[in-house]
Amino acid sequence: MPAYNAARTLERTYADIPHEFVHKIILVDDVSRDETVEIARQLGLDVIIHTQNRGYGGNQKTCYDAALAAGADIVVMLHPDYQYDATRIPALIEPIAAGRRDLMLGSRFLGDPRAGGMPIWKFVSNRALTTVENVAFGLRLSEYHTGLRAYSRRLLETVPYQLNSDDFVFDQELIAQVVAAGMAGRIGEIAVPTRYFDEASSVGFRRSVVYGLSTLRVVARYLLHRLRVRRSAKLAARRPE
Repeated sequence: MPAYNAARTLERTYADIPHEFVHKIILVDDVSRDETVEIARQLGLDVIIHTQNRGYGGNQKTCYDAALAAGADIVVMLHPDYQYDATRIPALIEPIAAGRRDLMLGSRFLGDPRAGGMPIWKFVSNRALTTVENVAFGLRLSEYHTGLRAYSRRLLETVPYQLNSDDFVFDQELIAQVVAAGMAGRIGEIAVPTRYFDEASSVGFRRSVVYGLSTLRVVARYLLHRLRVRRSAKLAARRPE
């Protein structure tokens, strides 16, 4: 769990995790100003503390490094803001455990995100970006911008995620790397209900505009790489055996 000021929602998120399917829970704190670390320790989580804020992407890098070092075969990334239904984790990881997928996304758009309170501007912008990404990547996903994901060890050892942005666009760069590595057919998704409420972390409109433009740059970089116009080190991952 990449965490930043998650004290108000961490316990509820933790309580929903089906612990019989999870062997270790790692929380990486990105210099929170609240009691996130104290609560995480009380819950018995493995806590890693950044001494300086590294951003959402930088936090995930630490999460995945720690999970791989701990010997994880499947790594689930869950936002600790209680926005995503953690009880869906068993269904999320099953295709990876069965060897059919290497990346699974918990999609809000396979259900009705508006029923969970998603603001209309988020709904429209998410659908627009997803359409662009599907065309560029040759996929038919319902969503790319989710805070509940699962990765196989093989995938995380294949793509050079450490080269990615330390900001929110990290997730989109990682998906571009997966596609560039020839693993597009190994991506799947399931429906995951979400909740929007005051305590849940949410990126504001202005930051969302920046994120959207950054996502479009990721798409452009991928297309230039695929067309061999401009090669990208981030996308030069080898295809696994």
